[in-house]
Amino acid sequence: MAEMIPFFRIKTSEIMSRKRKEQPLLEGIEITGVAAEGNAIARVDEMVVFVPYGAPGDVADIKIGRKKRNYAEGHIVNLVKPSEIRCEPRCSHFGTCGGCRWQHLPYDYQLQNKQQQVVDALQRIAKVPLPEISPIIGSGNIWEYRNKMEYTFSNKRWLSWEQMRAGDIPDERDGAGFHIPGAFDKVLDIEHCYLQDRIGDEIRLHVKHYGKQHGLPFYDLRAQTGFLRTLIIRPLSTGELMVVVVFGEDRRDDINALLGSLVETFPQITSLMYVVNEKVNDTIGDLDIKLYHGREYVEEEMDGLKFRIGPKSFYQTNSRQAHELYKVAAGMAGLTGKELVYDLYTGTGTIANFVARSAKRVIGIEYVADAIADAKINSETNGITNTEFYAGDMKDVLTDEFVDEHGRPDVMIVDPPRAGMHDDVVKVILNAEPQRIVYVSCNPATQARDIALLDAKYRVTAVQPVDMFPHTHHVENVVCMELKTK
Repeated sequence: MAEMIPFFRIKTSEIMSRKRKEQPLLEGIEITGVAAEGNAIARVDEMVVFVPYGAPGDVADIKIGRKKRNYAEGHIVNLVKPSEIRCEPRCSHFGTCGGCRWQHLPYDYQLQNKQQQVVDALQRIAKVPLPEISPIIGSGNIWEYRNKMEYTFSNKRWLSWEQMRAGDIPDERDGAGFHIPGAFDKVLDIEHCYLQDRIGDEIRLHVKHYGKQHGLPFYDLRAQTGFLRTLIIRPLSTGELMVVVVFGEDRRDDINALLGSLVETFPQITSLMYVVNEKVNDTIGDLDIKLYHGREYVEEEMDGLKFRIGPKSFYQTNSRQAHELYKVAAGMAGLTGKELVYDLYTGTGTIANFVARSAKRVIGIEYVADAIADAKINSETNGITNTEFYAGDMKDVLTDEFVDEHGRPDVMIVDPPRAGMHDDVVKVILNAEPQRIVYVSCNPATQARDIALLDAKYRVTAVQPVDMFPHTHHVENVVCMELKTK
């Protein structure tokens, strides 16, 4: 009999399953592939079983946590025989954190599956004629690549099932880290995260230890009370560093003392800001963020351009790979200097300003007003005079009347959120009939849905996947569409 290798990390789903009907243990099951949301899959008779943290080729004992008619969800209890492709995860939090579900898979294999994810979405959802899909562009850095991380403070950090079963429950449970998947009030205390430069760990641990030493209440996610709430850290490739501390209570002396300790300990902080959030939700977009030290923004550089990033601004979280992504988009746009370009969902105007040097005029539209303010500043800072930016909900701003007033675009670059484009936006694009559409997406499924709608007038001429997030199942994809000849 094969040696039984214990797989001790117990998922939230198992804890919850104690309240449900007891589900079976499936022994000696072979995992055959990967599926949506970074899960692995196994097949048992006619049933598909979704399993997190599995690798194709694993033979495992799988405990079912949830079962439907033709599929089930489970977790690995024992690895009877590890897959030959399985590698050792670098992070000690792997299997519990949920943030890097593919750390146990070699990076080349991750890229193969991301490529296939794009192919499957376009073939199964878009169902339109496709050119040969280009090989995915891998990330130059697969560790410490994120320029933004957000951590949550909790007075009841998550405890493993083993700890609870053994009664090993400490009196003090303050922690700072990430939400456990599927549990809003469970926060895993993080010692080290390999997704960001070491400075992120140092700042988070400093704030956590300072809070404990000075008796500052960590946030209670159920009661919605407490002082230390969340922490945002943004280290950029330029060496600039933004830190935003979110407090749950307006205790001015404690706020000033904590922020003062950060300035003293980390003089490299370029921008130190804070906000008091007494709302039920964690969003700070509608709150007044105050400057404590340094500037109200940081600057990133790309291809000789400077981009100003404020505390509410969106910027691609993998700076180095963002350059590769934008080079792909600009190449597909095929600009000659004579084109009117619309950049939809422009954010802080990174793509708009990136292509402006090759266009006659660029119009950017974005929902977040603060981001549009930054986009305008970015143009001014870089001496770019042929851009215009407008703030508002895309479906309300981009109308047929807007196109009539500002001119029919020759090229449209669209980079929508994961949900894709609103039907009204698609209709306006079809009415405007730009010669070329460059569609940048972080969700190939919704991108494929929108491509199917645009197929009424457009054909796909190029597809280029780009990996922005190593060790996750997420993938960016850029598609070029040309107006069909009438």
